[in-house]
Amino acid sequence: MTAQGVSRRERVRQATLAEIRAAARRLLIEQGSQAVTINAVAREMGMSGPALYHYFAGHDELVGAVTADFFRELTEAMETARDACPPGEHARRLLAACRAMRRWAVTHRAEFGWVFASPITAERRPDSPRELAGRDFEQVFLEEVAELWRSRRFPVPAPEELDPSVGEQLRAYASAGGMGLPVEAVHVFMSCWIRLYGLLCMEVLNQLDFVYSDMEPVFEECLREIAPKLGLDYEAPATAG
Repeated sequence: MTAQGVSRRERVRQATLAEIRAAARRLLIEQGSQAVTINAVAREMGMSGPALYHYFAGHDELVGAVTADFFRELTEAMETARDACPPGEHARRLLAACRAMRRWAVTHRAEFGWVFASPITAERRPDSPRELAGRDFEQVFLEEVAELWRSRRFPVPAPEELDPSVGEQLRAYASAGGMGLPVEAVHVFMSCWIRLYGLLCMEVLNQLDFVYSDMEPVFEECLREIAPKLGLDYEAPATAG
C-alpha cells in the first residue's frame, strides 16, 4: 500500500470527522444540547449509529471533540483581537481579548453555553483534545497578565491577608500552571476572571433580561472596574464611523 493511498484515506477520514462535528453543532444550535446524541448525529450524516462508532468511541468522545472545536474557535478570535494591539500595550491587549470573548459568546450562545454553562460529561483526561484546547483558551488571559506582572507589577494583597484555604488552593494552581505568578497575583487574576466570566454567563443565559435589554455598557463597566485591579487604565472601545 502506497504512502499516497494512506494519506488519501486519512484525508477522507479527517473530512468525515469534521462533518460529524459540524452535524453535532447544527443539532446543538437548532435543538439544544440534549439533541446531540450519537443516533441523532448519525441520522444527520445519513449513516447508522454503529457506523459512527468507527469515528468516535462514544458520546463523551464526541462531546469532547466538539467542545475542543469551540474552545479553539473562541481562542483564535481572542488571540486575533489581542495581537492586533502592539506588544507591551497590556491594557489594550487585555481589553481587546475580553471584548472579543464577549462578541463570540453573544453571537454563539448555544456554543458558549455548551462549553461554559453545562455540566462537563466528557472524560477529563489531561491529554484529551478538550483539555488541551481549554488550556490554550486559559493562556490567552494568563500569558498577558503574567507578562504584565513581569513588566510592572499590579497591586496585590499581602499573602497573610488571604484566607488560608484560598491561599492553599491558589498555590496548587500556581505551581501547576500559574506561569510563575505568586499566589497573591493569581488571586487578583482569578478575582478579575470570576467577575468577568460570571457577568458574561448571566448575559448569555439571559439571567439579566428582567433589567437590561443592552448588556454592552454593563460589560464595559465591568472592564472599567477590572482594569485598575491590574494596574491598567481603562480605554473605551473605538466607535464605528
